[in-house]
Amino acid sequence: QVQLVESGGGLVQAGGSLRLSCAASGRTFSPYAMAWFRHAPGKERELVAWVSAASGSVTYYTDSVKGRFTISRDNAKNTVYLQMNSLKPEDTAVYYCAQNRRAYSRSVDRSEYDSWGQGTQVTVSS
Repeated sequence: QVQLVESGGGLVQAGGSLRLSCAASGRTFSPYAMAWFRHAPGKERELVAWVSAASGSVTYYTDSVKGRFTISRDNAKNTVYLQMNSLKPEDTAVYYCAQNRRAYSRSVDRSEYDSWGQGTQVTVSS
């Protein structure tokens, strides 16, 4: 059974930075794409960033975070990261990491992600 544990959330002023980490266990990490989603009050859960399996050479970002957030993975540590810079109040949400259910899948559809962390709160004050 896959377990994902996020860390690194917190309270930061607008313009600040945070680095989220997600440690995975339970199955071989490298073959599975990883993603970060976020859920803000009153909004639907949305995909923030995605990194491909293995080398992580392919990434995807939702438009609102392009140029500010960077997703990366360290297969030796079974960990995926989300570096968040130039944070804005609208980035406030609970952030979740998720693992695709199929090896080497490139899907970013939420239904393809069957393993989720418990979430970490990110609050950006104005």
